[in-house]
Amino acid sequence: MAETLTGTMVAEVMAELAALEDPRAREVNEKHGDDHGVNLGKLRALAKRLKTQQELARRLWETDDTAARLLAILICRPRAFEGEELDVMLREARTPKVLDWLVNYVVKKNPHAEELRLAWFADPDPVVASAGWALTTERVAKKPEGLDLAGLLDIIETDMKDAPDRLQWAMNHCLAQIGIEHGEQRARAIGIGERLEVLKDYPTPPGCTSPFAPAWINEMVRRQSDP
Repeated sequence: MAETLTGTMVAEVMAELAALEDPRAREVNEKHGDDHGVNLGKLRALAKRLKTQQELARRLWETDDTAARLLAILICRPRAFEGEELDVMLREARTPKVLDWLVNYVVKKNPHAEELRLAWFADPDPVVASAGWALTTERVAKKPEGLDLAGLLDIIETDMKDAPDRLQWAMNHCLAQIGIEHGEQRARAIGIGERLEVLKDYPTPPGCTSPFAPAWINEMVRRQSDP
């Protein structure tokens, strides 16, 4: 009976997502590589109404629909997934928003996060490796004990310049975070950023911080030192 009820709920939720489809939202999202047309504010409102439902989340994920997977991430229990399950999910996910939300809203809150970080960090798939770097950046900021920061900078210095876009972005974020959080590594982090010039010309709106690591590091350190 529960299985039938869940199946009915999946169909109802998918119909509701289809009704929220907006061609203008899809046009904007597709520019960022996301193949869905649901306004994220409306998606979050739907998630708030559904509340936490782990089995429904799993069933929505299985649809392979981007909007459904984003909703699944919002209504799941992050700690309820096994590490192997999250590994499969990450390798199935290929749109930027699903990847970002899965790592930030689920994996980072899961008890298997550290073992996944270690498994993904040097994965030959650059998308999977980018998730490993994102988890490493989280540790750089919040739990750096045991990390080889100099070794991370060695890898960044060698590999970041020619890394695929998503992996390059994740490595650059780690570079900036090391420079921001760890004063003893700051000069080297800034120097690496200046030599590699990754994202130096990235278009940055007025009032926003540039993702170019030296500028990013200097701005965040300045903010931290302001009274």
